[in-house]
Amino acid sequence: MRVALMITCINDALYPSTGKAVVRLLRRLGVEVDFPQAQTCCGQPMVNTGYLDEAVPVVRTFVDAFAGYDAVVTPSGSCAGSARHQHSIVARRSGDEALERAVAEVAPTVYELSEFLVDVLGVTDVGAYYPHRVTYHPTCHSLRMLGVGDRPRRLLEAVRGIRLVDLPGADQCCGFGGTFAVKNADTSIAMGADKARHIRETGAEIVVAGDNSCLTHIGGLLSRQRSGIRTVHLAEILASTEQSAVEEVLTR
Repeated sequence: MRVALMITCINDALYPSTGKAVVRLLRRLGVEVDFPQAQTCCGQPMVNTGYLDEAVPVVRTFVDAFAGYDAVVTPSGSCAGSARHQHSIVARRSGDEALERAVAEVAPTVYELSEFLVDVLGVTDVGAYYPHRVTYHPTCHSLRMLGVGDRPRRLLEAVRGIRLVDLPGADQCCGFGGTFAVKNADTSIAMGADKARHIRETGAEIVVAGDNSCLTHIGGLLSRQRSGIRTVHLAEILASTEQSAVEEVLTR
């Protein structure tokens, strides 16, 4: 199986450890991962703000970069959702039949990480060890656009040492929503404040999600509240082993 990693813009710029965690995890499971150097943005920011024509060259670059792979794995429900659902809209609007065909071939091969692990590899126990009290926030695009359901939770429940606690109002949006947070800042902060309050109520040390964009928003609020609660991407928990947990303690 030829597998490619789609790192996403925010991980490339701010959270490279998440991409590295995906590679470590998949290699541990016997999957070799390519990293196409030509990849750029998935185009979601442009599509979400109505710039569909400007998204055409970005989608063209995407399908060129990931053509020929059996699976394209990304640690982002948001970006996976864009590739699977928005790219066809952009391609049809462009009137470029070759681009439409290319999107039709590539889009179905794009998987959010938990989908790939559970549906393609058929695993829920990935051999992870993470001795912390954790609560899980399901991000909107993974929940509503992709329908990942309980896959991330099933993966977390199989992690040794973890204490997974339920998050009140888990299915409620954190308020980030990409450009929504910029255009509707007051509403975004109010929604984020509700999410942060629910997270604090769990008594968790860690809040985990499958999108670092949402974790950035949540983490900013929790940090300003001096909650002491950390945000960690799902990939980094699943990539964690007993050895890495010991190293984490020693470096504190």
